[in-house]
Amino acid sequence: MKVVFHEIFRGVYDYDPAAAKGRIDCIYDELIGHYEFVEPAPATESDLLLVHDQSHVNYVKSKGVIYDVALFAAGGAILAAELAVQGEPAFALIRPPGHHASRNSCWGFCWFNNIAIAVAKQRQLGTVKKVAIVDIDLHFGDGTSNIFQDNPDVSYYHLYNLNGLEQFLSINQDCDLVAVSAGFDMHVEDWGLILSTKDYTTIGKMVAEHASKYCSGKFFAVLEGGYNHRVLGKNVKALLEGFDMR
Repeated sequence: MKVVFHEIFRGVYDYDPAAAKGRIDCIYDELIGHYEFVEPAPATESDLLLVHDQSHVNYVKSKGVIYDVALFAAGGAILAAELAVQGEPAFALIRPPGHHASRNSCWGFCWFNNIAIAVAKQRQLGTVKKVAIVDIDLHFGDGTSNIFQDNPDVSYYHLYNLNGLEQFLSINQDCDLVAVSAGFDMHVEDWGLILSTKDYTTIGKMVAEHASKYCSGKFFAVLEGGYNHRVLGKNVKALLEGFDMR
């Protein structure tokens, strides 16, 4: 398991909770020393245009520093997916998040749809065809769902309980890659008040076992939400520990 990270993600680029000071640091501090860290390059405009319209790219470009950070976030997801298809599971410790970004709009602290860009790029390269996207954030990833809604080869699932996740995975046994939108705001000490830290380990194990059995071990995850800095790093580490149980 590798962690994709760039120092640019530590910077406070906006006023929303996803951009808050210390949010990335609390995760970094939990993971450093336990995993190998690798640095991404920024996404190119052609990468962005795999899932976004030019007008949307131009809109985000007008946001200055937000655009600069968002390019590295998309690049981080791309690198995580590249590592995954090479047989090395990866977690993209990135921000801004992305799952609320559609082709020509965005909201919810998101600008570019990182996971959609990463999936679309691997499909374009021909390394994978069928992809199962699992979203464990508190909020439904409307952007991801909208982008792939007419594509029968990309399945999107938003977690509502662990049994639902098991059922989703069971009907996606022929997928080539599992991609996880890893939000942590469903935790009992975050906005959602639902999942325990142990539940994230269980989720990680379920995803990793499925990928190991049906996808040659090919899976990756990207950071989405999660806003309680006191527990966020521990929850991310719990998910990655589950990934390592395959």
